[in-house]
Amino acid sequence: MTGDIVRRSVDAWMDESEEFEEEISDFRKGTLRRLAFIAACIAAAFIAAGIGMNIGDYRIDFFETYRVVWAHLTGNVYDETADWIMFQWRLPRICCDVLAGVGLAAAGAVMQSILRNPLADPYTTGISSGAAFGATVAMALGLSLTASGFAVVANAFFFALIPTAVILAVSKLRSASPATMIMTGIAIMYMFNATSTLIRLYADPDTQAAIFAWTVGTTDIREWSHVLMMTAFVIAGTFACQLMARRLNVIAAGDESARSIGVNAERLRVIALLVVSLLAAGIVSFTGLIGFVGLVCPHIARLIVGSDSRYLIPASAAFGALLLLAADIIGHVVVYGHSIQVGVITAFLGAPILLYLIIKQGKEVWRWNPSSKSKGCRAGTGDARTCSKA
Repeated sequence: MTGDIVRRSVDAWMDESEEFEEEISDFRKGTLRRLAFIAACIAAAFIAAGIGMNIGDYRIDFFETYRVVWAHLTGNVYDETADWIMFQWRLPRICCDVLAGVGLAAAGAVMQSILRNPLADPYTTGISSGAAFGATVAMALGLSLTASGFAVVANAFFFALIPTAVILAVSKLRSASPATMIMTGIAIMYMFNATSTLIRLYADPDTQAAIFAWTVGTTDIREWSHVLMMTAFVIAGTFACQLMARRLNVIAAGDESARSIGVNAERLRVIALLVVSLLAAGIVSFTGLIGFVGLVCPHIARLIVGSDSRYLIPASAAFGALLLLAADIIGHVVVYGHSIQVGVITAFLGAPILLYLIIKQGKEVWRWNPSSKSKGCRAGTGDARTCSKA
């Protein structure tokens, strides 16, 4: 009888050991898949950047574009014409594509995590409407925080942060819950939109055209000083988002669960909102309103890498850079001799992609499972109770 008990115990231990080894194997495969997706997006973005630098009246061979850039960086310029065209016209735009794509997509992934809402993006909090109002005031009324060439940028950045301040104030009075933040952001968005529209009604046609061009969104930036400022915002903001990744996974299970293990969900949500607001404001103040990047990219990345923010944020950022580079290329080649602003192309690309995800995947895309160790929890599938135990 004792032998039977020992045998059953050994068999049970062997079964648990095999199950544990299978889970480890699945975890390693999942990690490799996530890293492969990020690497593939970076490689594709590198190729897309070469294609984007090759577009223009002055033809430069695909591989030649990289040689020209490398020669400039090493101080061995051999073709002054190609060097001037590349660094004064094309490369700033390409860098802006990458920076805007990385920053907006990473911000969107964080916003969807802290608000636990699949429709959240950097503009949900009213950041875009605030920036548009600031730019409208500078262009139509001539009122700005600075008299330099950064008048529109400074106004857009300042007013983009006002909705965040209002949300924080309301959160102090009530609670920093996802519902409170979303509803406050929507209210501020409508107020800014209405005020901007009122100002535009009395602006002259040239000013209206300039305001419209800004609000559509463009990465066609010529000033390297603007690119460097964007770089500082994107690097600092994305790095801060990545530092919060583990805690974002914790609050995904709910505020009560987070509180039980010592994580203050409301405080983390406020900090994340501040970081995302600074990141998004630092981008849209230069580029204008580029929609759908922060909304669609995290959705697509989540299908491949799952909901673990440690991988979701860099995956979304890499895919965002690729998407914006692709949109820029399409905008420059779809109509011969003319270029379409990148904000228009992202709307054309993002709307059907989002509609497809809604119809094809439904709620399964958003079933939250940051740990996702088992097959059933991967990429938003599987039983919720199983995922919670994983």
